[in-house]
Amino acid sequence: MIVDCHTHINFTADNIDVSEHLAASETVDACIVLATPEDSSQQVNERLSGYVSKHNEKMFGFAFVEPTKDKISVRALTPVTNKLGLSGVVLYCSQCGFHPAHSKAMQFYGVAQELGLPVFFHNGGQQGPDAVLDYAQPYLLDEIARKFGDLKIVIGSMGLPFVEQTLAMIAKHENVYADLTIKPDNVWQVYNLVVSANECGVMDKLLFGSGFPSGNAGACIETLLGFNKLLADTSLPTVPRDKIQGIVERDTLQLLGIKKAEEQA
Repeated sequence: MIVDCHTHINFTADNIDVSEHLAASETVDACIVLATPEDSSQQVNERLSGYVSKHNEKMFGFAFVEPTKDKISVRALTPVTNKLGLSGVVLYCSQCGFHPAHSKAMQFYGVAQELGLPVFFHNGGQQGPDAVLDYAQPYLLDEIARKFGDLKIVIGSMGLPFVEQTLAMIAKHENVYADLTIKPDNVWQVYNLVVSANECGVMDKLLFGSGFPSGNAGACIETLLGFNKLLADTSLPTVPRDKIQGIVERDTLQLLGIKKAEEQA
């Protein structure tokens, strides 16, 4: 089963075209759609719910929550699943300017763990000028993973630029995973990400993602499956193809405890 764990739709964009997302999703068996912080969490999550509910056989929405501003309690967050039908939560600590272990955020993790909601930390990759880069460091999640051992955590975009911290975190904690969202044109970066993960023995903790709309699942899959051809004319280390194929075909939904539509019926 191929699951794209990292896609977005900005519902406030002037040129929004959900047909592009639908077309991209045809490449995979299922995809996770992460809410984006372009509006209040309530408005964003309602729009996301309206979209994924029309395609609930293969789309799973992750709600946007800003713990330092939103109400945090079991009662306040239960509608995320019961009413909106969303399957997890995405946090933008760096972009929203709060420490991952802020007291209100810690309160949120306790509620998320109780409700069985996986948490995707969207702190890696390209950051805007106002983002707090300190809060993007994956090692800051160590306190969270130690205190909430049953909470499923995904470190987005391999925690770039702090890849070594990400590798240490997923090696240390059973329920911490990393999203391998690549840019196929960045050959050297892709090579180093995969080789580093293989040398650390954590290939089984990597989840496939495209980063749509900035990336396309088909191109990312093609690049990963052709990984050993990237630098074929060199004597640099290679990675067993079955390990790379394992990333592409990993059942992310099962790992994160997300139930498919037929399982919820």
